[in-house]
Amino acid sequence: MKTVLITGANRSIGFETARQLAAQGYFIYLGSRSLESGQEALEKLKAEGLTNVEPLQIDIADEASIRTAREELGKKTDSLDVLINNAGISGPMPQSTTTTDTAAIRQVFDTNFFGTINVTQTFLDLLRKSNEPRIVNVTSGLGSLEMQTDPASKFYHVKSAAYGPSKTALNAYTVVLAYELRDTPFKINVVDPGYTATDFNQHSGPGTVEDAGKIIAKYAAIGADGPTGQFFSNDADGEGDEMPW
Repeated sequence: MKTVLITGANRSIGFETARQLAAQGYFIYLGSRSLESGQEALEKLKAEGLTNVEPLQIDIADEASIRTAREELGKKTDSLDVLINNAGISGPMPQSTTTTDTAAIRQVFDTNFFGTINVTQTFLDLLRKSNEPRIVNVTSGLGSLEMQTDPASKFYHVKSAAYGPSKTALNAYTVVLAYELRDTPFKINVVDPGYTATDFNQHSGPGTVEDAGKIIAKYAAIGADGPTGQFFSNDADGEGDEMPW
């Protein structure tokens, strides 16, 4: 049974992704900042008959928490097949580029960018032991520079000093990571679940968590002939899932 670690898996899109992959037969480690919220998520999935799940406490903004989570996971499994870096924060809104305090911007980057990098690097040794390691970095369409500079884009007027740029940086890191590991079995992509109605945006998005979880699960489960170093989205313009950088 393949193993998956999903950060921020106790609610919303992370939880739905866990549900879908568990239903497909993966063993899911539910990453959450508190063990209590992870346990609550576990009980919900068990009530649906999904027993191949287990909570794992991990706060991606805390390096000590990440190291402890790696130690705990190492006691449970010798390898990891899929890492889904889903956890993230938006920061206080609105985010004017001229008035938002740099401390607030740094807090968003510490989670969405540096936190994701820390998790990836810390769990990379377990991923290397998989025959088909996969990494999905959950991003946003607001991180697409092409979409952000195209007046015809439906999100052209949605700008943020911290959140969008943190995802742009994450996209760039993913490209470099995928290139560095290009001659290995790794498949590493960024996936935007689309503008989804969740607690993250006060349930204002038109998309569903079911559709959001579906696209993340899709690229977590790609085969050896699948893409790497690419950007996919439910909000992509044109045909297919591919999103412009």
